[in-house]
Amino acid sequence: MPICPRCQREIPAGDKFCPNCGYQLESASPVSSESAAENTSSRAGAGPELIIVSHYQVKTGYYLKTGWELFKQNIPGFVGFTILVFLVPIVLIGLLGRVGQLVHLIINGPLSAGWLVVSAKLIQRQPTQFGDFFAGFRFFLPLLLYTIVGAVLISLGFLLLIIPGVYLFVGYTFAVLFILDRRLDFWPAMESSRKSVHQQWFAVFVFILIIVLINLGGALLAGIGLLVTIPWCMCAITVAFDDIFGLKATSY
Repeated sequence: MPICPRCQREIPAGDKFCPNCGYQLESASPVSSESAAENTSSRAGAGPELIIVSHYQVKTGYYLKTGWELFKQNIPGFVGFTILVFLVPIVLIGLLGRVGQLVHLIINGPLSAGWLVVSAKLIQRQPTQFGDFFAGFRFFLPLLLYTIVGAVLISLGFLLLIIPGVYLFVGYTFAVLFILDRRLDFWPAMESSRKSVHQQWFAVFVFILIIVLINLGGALLAGIGLLVTIPWCMCAITVAFDDIFGLKATSY
């Protein structure tokens, strides 16, 4: 069966548009799995490990709406985990001081991946349990390295007239999901995200800006609103990843 060169999902024979992402085939002839893979890996000078999608639309309203529906499927789990994420640094720093700050820095990346893992499983209609929020620790090293390297590069970018920092902050939107879902190492994940986002950078920027504003609104409600806005927005990012790249992993 033909494979969509954009989202890598199967297309019914004879169709000119992908039923999943709406991508229009360049020709009426079927796109084989081999040619789709070649198209994806060679695009924009990508290396063999990079996954780059060029032709896509950013559907901000759809991502937020669907993300909200995902959040509602597991409100107790999402809210409970968000409370836990808030409490972890308080407890660590209270007990260990500066050592606790270091421990939090080390575990924050894998811990924060929990929202994405659970939302990905919900999209794929897989059963979830509270332990799934900690599945990011199975990818501990690449998530830790992404957290450190990404923070350094973004910080340097902000020092260089701010604009490069904003560019990278938006560009790395999908890096964690590339690590979780496609099992990429931290640098290929960062570059796959950056180079794909670069194709529609302003549209992704608007999406992320709206997410930031939603969370600012949540923070204004004595911070309580963040218990809802953070997991909701993380669900929306997972929906965006699925729409643009397609979720592939069957387990996390």
